[in-house]
Amino acid sequence: MSVLLVISGVCAVLAGLVHVYIFFLESVAWTSPRVRRVFGIASESEALATRSLAFNQGFYNLFLAVGAILGVVLVLAGNGATGWTLVVFSTASMLGAAVVLAGTGRRYLNSAFVQGSLPLIALLFAFIGSTFTTA
Repeated sequence: MSVLLVISGVCAVLAGLVHVYIFFLESVAWTSPRVRRVFGIASESEALATRSLAFNQGFYNLFLAVGAILGVVLVLAGNGATGWTLVVFSTASMLGAAVVLAGTGRRYLNSAFVQGSLPLIALLFAFIGSTFTTA
């Protein structure tokens, strides 16, 4: 495997770990004061009112993380076609979600950058690495 594809895989796993952390914040720790500050939730009652939505959103993040990490595991196990398909789909979905988040408003730009940077790098290196590998 080329160095470019290794970098892509590492970034995909790191992106997955970021999304596991987001899952924890949204689905497990949503009502804690620290998490309320991170997400700009003004009060405990607002956190309680949005808890089920955050819980659901957290699982979306978890599923994307599992896809990216499982994809890299499959690549390492020798099943490149299925593995890279999962990596590309999962990281492209993460990047798409970050773009949507950035379009939501200026206050979300930092979060969108955190959520989308590693998936973007993973996709770019996967594309460049696959181009040079197959050429």
